[in-house]
Amino acid sequence: MNNPGLSRYRVQSIDVLRGIVMVIMALDHVRDFFFKANIGNASAVATDPTNMATTTPGLFFTRWITHFCAPVFLFLSGTSAFLMGQKKSKVELSIFLIKRGFWLVLVELFIITLGWTFDPLYHLFILQVIWAIGISMIILGILVYLPLPIILVIGLLIVFGHNLLDNPDVSSNLKGSVFADLAYFGVFSIHPISDSRAFIIVYSFLPWTGIMILGYCFGRVFTSRFDEMQRRRVVISTGLLLILLFLVLRYFNIYGDPVDWSKQTRGATFTFLSFLNVNKYPPSLLFVCMTLGPALLLLALLERMRGRFTRIMNVYGRVPMFYYIIHFFIIHTLVVLEFFRSGHGSKEIITPNVPFLFRPPDLGFGLLGVYLVWLFVVIVLYPLCRRYDRYKSTHTHWWLKYI
Repeated sequence: MNNPGLSRYRVQSIDVLRGIVMVIMALDHVRDFFFKANIGNASAVATDPTNMATTTPGLFFTRWITHFCAPVFLFLSGTSAFLMGQKKSKVELSIFLIKRGFWLVLVELFIITLGWTFDPLYHLFILQVIWAIGISMIILGILVYLPLPIILVIGLLIVFGHNLLDNPDVSSNLKGSVFADLAYFGVFSIHPISDSRAFIIVYSFLPWTGIMILGYCFGRVFTSRFDEMQRRRVVISTGLLLILLFLVLRYFNIYGDPVDWSKQTRGATFTFLSFLNVNKYPPSLLFVCMTLGPALLLLALLERMRGRFTRIMNVYGRVPMFYYIIHFFIIHTLVVLEFFRSGHGSKEIITPNVPFLFRPPDLGFGLLGVYLVWLFVVIVLYPLCRRYDRYKSTHTHWWLKYI
């Protein structure tokens, strides 16, 4: 058989890689909620792990490793959409992607936002990765009618060209308007809805859409047109090319990121961190190369791996939406428990200028505590994901396609 691991339109190596990034992603969100910097009463919300003046190598890499999650997830979502299209007509695929895209936007606004804030009155709506995936799916659902080479060109133009928008002559005339911020320029920018409500743009959608489009085109290598050796050759060579492109462009500060790396006064270690510190909001070309390059090499490796580790990661990767929704509520519930355990009262539930309820500045742990909470969350999620995966695989309810 030329394509081991293929089952319907699923590929086991894709599910395993997706599971790995889901597990790593939880670390970032645990850090957001539980990390307490040893700088006065600074909270995790106000502590930037990529600030070269205040970070530590441990804190930096705790954040840096999670950079792989969003681009890999968007890329694999596109790949999965292509493989799904092998079993559907263009019309069926388009309708599914558009419907799922609108559903994801609603999930972001009303379910994920609630998991982040625990604010049932929704004073702040948070537009993060699920919103970006949703909009990207809607756009991809429109593009699927085009020939694959044209879709590929569109994806390449977005991913390789969007950093041209960072030019001040361009951005100064666009940045600040709602649509421009939604599409590209929104970097934690807040836009009011009413006197008491607003939304914050964390993920502007256009660069992420480009990543999903490229993932969609990449799905072709997982079809019967490519045997195992050909597929591995393409995946590995593409991964190495992206890594090389990152190293060359980054070293010479040529193009691909709005902030150049520089020699740091804190020593060679922090100069190296500066080299790796590329822009995620929005994801720069160098951010994409730095993350997707190694991820593709791992994807090629996972295709031949079988064992307990891959079986466990496969469970997480088969139910990513379920995992994503549930993990926020588990983490924030643990925050509430720690809030009361550490002696905080009802007057401290709301912290000024912090959207997360039950998160006063002095709550949390150091990095070791963050990692222990993360492991606990991941372990708790496993039986829940396994049970839901079994239910999903043995039932045909229409709503199962959306969670």
